[in-house]
Amino acid sequence: MTKVFIAGSRHVSRLTTDVKRRIDTMIDKGFTILVGDANGVDKAVQRYLANKRYSHVVVYCMAENCRNNVANWPTREVAAPPGARGFAYYATKDQVMVDEAAYGLMLWDGKSKGTFNSVINMFRQDKPVVVYLTPTEAFQNVKSTEDVIGLLGQCTRETVDRFERDLKLDHVLRRQSAT
Repeated sequence: MTKVFIAGSRHVSRLTTDVKRRIDTMIDKGFTILVGDANGVDKAVQRYLANKRYSHVVVYCMAENCRNNVANWPTREVAAPPGARGFAYYATKDQVMVDEAAYGLMLWDGKSKGTFNSVINMFRQDKPVVVYLTPTEAFQNVKSTEDVIGLLGQCTRETVDRFERDLKLDHVLRRQSAT
């Protein structure tokens, strides 16, 4: 069964009609939806799927700390590396979802480092990912280095600098543009 990783910014708590349509298509196709347990997009997606009474859902959370599981779906608990905290702690769970999914749908506010990290990790694995940019309410496919650069163009210079430093984007963009 096809698995889709849906994630997004914690500061986004409502799904637009267009996003719901995309999720409805996944439901119609019987895809397994992989979703995290954070507030924001994760919880909004969980609520929507629960209202649809959709059962092909797996909630990913950190070991012994599942924050949200609206419909008591099966969980996949992920152990953090020793000493991991903050971003590195939760990025471990997100990486497992990237590894297990065939596709990604990311709802991004142009600021969330965690969501952008998942986009980059899907891109690194040559997995299709669609980003819904919440400020412009537009979808963007990410398949090329130019697409990643286009996403970064939606950000402030300060945010781009933070992503380049924290996510080591130079390596990603150099490697992908060489192919």
